[in-house]
Amino acid sequence: MRLEVPRLPIITLSIIVPAYNEEKRIAPTLAAFDDHLRGLGLRYEILVVDDGSSDGTVELVRRIASERPAVCCLPTRPNKGKGHAVRAGMLAARGRIRVMVDADGSIPPDQLPAVVGPLMAGAADIAIGSRYIEGARVAERQPLWRRAWSRLVNRVVQRTLVPGVRDTQCGFKAFTAESALAVFQRCRIDGWAFDLEALALAHRLGARVLEVGVTWQDDARSRVNPVKDFIKVIREWRLIRSNFKSGVYGLLPSASS
Repeated sequence: MRLEVPRLPIITLSIIVPAYNEEKRIAPTLAAFDDHLRGLGLRYEILVVDDGSSDGTVELVRRIASERPAVCCLPTRPNKGKGHAVRAGMLAARGRIRVMVDADGSIPPDQLPAVVGPLMAGAADIAIGSRYIEGARVAERQPLWRRAWSRLVNRVVQRTLVPGVRDTQCGFKAFTAESALAVFQRCRIDGWAFDLEALALAHRLGARVLEVGVTWQDDARSRVNPVKDFIKVIREWRLIRSNFKSGVYGLLPSASS
């Protein structure tokens, strides 16, 4: 994938953490990633994008940042959705490689090589963590309804938007700077289906996407609502397909749109 980058990245790795009312969960995640990366000798940043939280998330992250210089808080208002937060972080980041990580710490920092390694080796433009392929390990399984929800979402969208990807919803995705800019400058979806939009755009742009197994642990405090959020995903899925057909993304429609 050969794309022009408007400015040269000045650090090796950016960790982007979208956050909405994560005051009770985010501190251990930031500490774990900062401690892990500090020992690797890399130039890195941990960018927390707050999506209009109504609790003390911003104040907490700023306190952490005062003790951990690699941590940075980017507050945004009003609350728009996880997709908006990830997009803002990917476009504000300075790293040659940019990794999206969930605030709940469901995937530990020792899994970074699985998604960062292929990009650093030039073997892929985008690497996405997966719970459903060989090499994946689920340390603590999700409740049955959440597994069914995730599988159903994947089945609905797989054939039309992201063929060949078995786990579109895992919150652990790495992009080169070039692919991050090419994809997220085009993204429009603010809500749950932003993963689908980003991966569908990557597919249309000819990016090399690699799905890799990772270790994952369920957080029982998840705020996913199986009915409401599934309806939202389907609504956004239909909007993405419509956007491709109408040329919103600046790409020619394809036969599968």
